[in-house]
Amino acid sequence: MSDSARPAVILLSGGLDSATTLAIARAAGFRSYCLSFDYGQRHRAELVAAARVATALGATEHRVLKLDLGQFGGSALTDDNIAVPVDGVQPGIPVTYVPARNTIMLSLALAWAETLGSRDIFVGVNAVDYSGYPDCRPEYIAAFETMANLATKAGVEGERLTIHAPLIDLSKAEIIRRGTALGVDYSLTVSCYQADAEGRACGVCDSCRLRHEGFIAAGLADPTPMRNAS
Repeated sequence: MSDSARPAVILLSGGLDSATTLAIARAAGFRSYCLSFDYGQRHRAELVAAARVATALGATEHRVLKLDLGQFGGSALTDDNIAVPVDGVQPGIPVTYVPARNTIMLSLALAWAETLGSRDIFVGVNAVDYSGYPDCRPEYIAAFETMANLATKAGVEGERLTIHAPLIDLSKAEIIRRGTALGVDYSLTVSCYQADAEGRACGVCDSCRLRHEGFIAAGLADPTPMRNAS
């Protein structure tokens, strides 16, 4: 990729959606600066997966910032006293919602983008199979973009910043098909909310269910290793 390519910051969790988003940014010709967060999540295997994905998809740089959101708790992903739901996706906002997580992460991505001279941030949020998270909706992304252009030196000086959410209107199956066409190796990713240290999935949390159903709908085999596999 040319050194003259425009830089973009990509939020990379190590999961299916963010890996696909990175592939889309790469295919669009951006130099990818990937940002992951060690925020106290119980599924820290996703950080190992993020490093694998960044390498496989040719990221220019990959950084991991440490944030202890577990100090606040309030989510099954950051508080071991709150169980991860395993009885199927239910209506409403689930206990796996991490308060203000996307706002915090996008804000830090914005800070890095400014220092890089980047006007583009990519995030893999999805409003179709999003499990009820309020910070995965189109109106949220639009509002954050507006704020970013009001709150930054670049925005004030007329260098408009864009928040790209290329998966926002896609089903999980459509995301998988898009990523597969772009060469994403989904065996490198970890989606499970309670994956073990080796990245093996539980198969019953909301994220596992949505991923598995997406692969079935896409007509492809899910390469996720399972903890209960014989």
